[in-house]
Amino acid sequence: MRIWTLEKAKNGFSELVRGALAHEPQMVTRGRSGAEAVVVIAREDYERLVAPVDLYAAMQRSPLASAIAEGVFDREDPFPRPREMARELSLGATGDDDNTGSMVFPDGVP
Repeated sequence: MRIWTLEKAKNGFSELVRGALAHEPQMVTRGRSGAEAVVVIAREDYERLVAPVDLYAAMQRSPLASAIAEGVFDREDPFPRPREMARELSLGATGDDDNTGSMVFPDGVP
């Protein structure tokens, strides 16, 4: 990416535009610090960047989809978890084994 000061960009605007049209982003800085201000790009590049993305098509082009298609992963369960890794999960203690499913909270908690 070519970097221009604002003054040089004004004086060489035609060259800056030619670079952008050649699909080479052109950065323009301003001020004494040379803070990055803007990037000039071709309209075609801009429209590609802001175009809506079809999520389904993007996922089909993903590396994971390619790996599944190549048989690296099982199509039905690409990330199997061994049974020995499973554990019981309690969502809270129940009161006095009454099997009502009501939760018992510490004092002061509703």
